[in-house]
Amino acid sequence: MKTVDVGAVLDDGQFGGYQKLLVFATALTIILDGFDNQVMGGAIPALMRDWHQTRAAFGYVLTAGMVGMMVGGAIGGVLGDKFGRRVALLGSVIAFGILTVLVSMATSIEMLIVLRFLAGLGLGGAMPSATAISSEYVPRRNRPVAVTLTVICVPLGGAFAGWIGGYILPRYGWRVLFAVGGMLPLLLAAALFKILPESPRYLAGLQERWGELRALLRRLGHNVADDAAFVDPHEKSTRRASMGALFVPEFRADTIALFACFLFCFFGAYMGTNWVPSMLDRAKFDVGTASYGLLAWNLGVLVFALIAAFVIPRIGSRLTMLVLAAGSIAGCVTLAMMNISPAQTLPVFVMLGITGGLVNATQTTMYALAANVYPTSIRGTGVGTTVAFGRIGGVLSPIVGAPVLDAGTSPYFFAIAGTMGVTLIALASVKRHVPRPVFGTKAAIAHSSAH
Repeated sequence: MKTVDVGAVLDDGQFGGYQKLLVFATALTIILDGFDNQVMGGAIPALMRDWHQTRAAFGYVLTAGMVGMMVGGAIGGVLGDKFGRRVALLGSVIAFGILTVLVSMATSIEMLIVLRFLAGLGLGGAMPSATAISSEYVPRRNRPVAVTLTVICVPLGGAFAGWIGGYILPRYGWRVLFAVGGMLPLLLAAALFKILPESPRYLAGLQERWGELRALLRRLGHNVADDAAFVDPHEKSTRRASMGALFVPEFRADTIALFACFLFCFFGAYMGTNWVPSMLDRAKFDVGTASYGLLAWNLGVLVFALIAAFVIPRIGSRLTMLVLAAGSIAGCVTLAMMNISPAQTLPVFVMLGITGGLVNATQTTMYALAANVYPTSIRGTGVGTTVAFGRIGGVLSPIVGAPVLDAGTSPYFFAIAGTMGVTLIALASVKRHVPRPVFGTKAAIAHSSAH
């Protein structure tokens, strides 16, 4: 019987067509997660007119969704570590799909609060499992790119929500928008039940599922004997998959720093996604154009996060992420000093795209950073818990955002700049950033010394 080191096989293996298909399939779930997460922000101006409610009233709806995501993120990560990433991910997708369809039938603020909280459980639970899956299907050298390309799908889904909302809201209304947003993830979940396999590293810890693991590794391009046994010594740990494992001396400082990163970056990012359409509506943009503001805020991430995804493996994550955070602060200050009005639509939307892109790129790369900090045995719990703590920032954003926005666009954008400033400091405090590859002079000296 041959013993196979699953960690070495996956970390040093190829990144072939099947792995790319699996990462793509995982990414689709996150696109729809981002759509259903952000669609409420785009619909608020239409709901305010339809139900004759104030902006502050819908702050409670947004807060309920953020609380649900905070709870769902923590639960989803733990369930993924204990029962499998695939089960946790698909269960989350089905949950938020059904609840979003039910939102289309809501008749009161109270119903919206309950439904968005329950939908938030699924929306928050999907991300940690998707991140863990995408990071474990691919070799170590491609992992930052794969994770970032997966997480980038959250703002991409938000951009999709802004685009579809800009078309549907003026023509068919908000109920049709939520019905479409709920049916799409349900259709995707039905397809993924047959397509998406379990995480190979999760399977390695379950001897009764080694047959499934052998078949999966063969599909990934590895030659595995019929009687192969599996170990993963590089990630072996006797700790249980619990939150307490994140605060042992080895991980404590980075866990606290990551908590601050996610908390303040989520605060800033959700100040944008929750209130940019309302900010434009307040500035006298029509309801369709205001929804397109959500598209602008999210679309820039395609440029900045993709650049970061390819730069991080070459120079490491520290410098890359600090530049993104600093750029987002500069963008917010510029918007705070601009004249936000329909007469300035083009420059306003360009700056929204640049600033939102930098804020969201900072946020998306933090998932890859968290996945790098923690080993596989607690990766789902680590990513899930830090993200869940960050949701506190999402919870605060509707509460703070409504009165700040009522005070004007300048205080609104200065508030986002402040949250990104704290994010910058926290990112600089993380010790286990994705490292710069060792090559060049130092490598040559080490090589010559060895000979």
